[in-house]
Amino acid sequence: MLAGGRGTRFGCGKAFVKLNKKGLIAWTIDSLSQISKSIIIVTSFEGYDSFFHTLYIREVIVDLLPGKAALGGIFTGLSYASTDYSVVVGCDMPFLNKDLLKYQLSLAKNYDAVVPRIDDKVEPLHSVYSKSCLPVILKLLQEQTLSISQLFAMINTRYVTEDEIAEYDPEFLSIFNINTKHDLALARVFLKKMRLGKNA
Repeated sequence: MLAGGRGTRFGCGKAFVKLNKKGLIAWTIDSLSQISKSIIIVTSFEGYDSFFHTLYIREVIVDLLPGKAALGGIFTGLSYASTDYSVVVGCDMPFLNKDLLKYQLSLAKNYDAVVPRIDDKVEPLHSVYSKSCLPVILKLLQEQTLSISQLFAMINTRYVTEDEIAEYDPEFLSIFNINTKHDLALARVFLKKMRLGKNA
């Protein structure tokens, strides 16, 4: 999980922003814990201190190559991962769908990455990556190329279609992330609807 962003559009770091009294990172961890016992949180050197007084400090690692944006965070996470394949998500995704993520993992065996694509837009932080990506990512970082789309063009990438996603998540909430305070307000609305649906 990547948690090193500065939250420029939100106005502050987002990991501990509250959604219904629970930090966004806690929502994300709760979802990921349903598919894996091992959760690695990648953050920046500047962001590391914010984890000292949390339950997650043992899982937190600092970017190996600071200032390399999300691609650098993916490189760090894969470098530390104990498995060949890793689910990589952002810390600001409160509605992750475990069945969709499990489906992506089920496709991964013959690919370097399994990536959702909606309206020709890829979702690199709701994807599965193999350790086989590491040398390619390192080459891109050394060349100061931070485009994750460029990575996908250089490796064996399996794109997950909208129809496939809809089988597990018809409202596409799993890939919803919170970049702005407006997004946070929308998340509260979605959460209310979800809870009303369960009580119906």
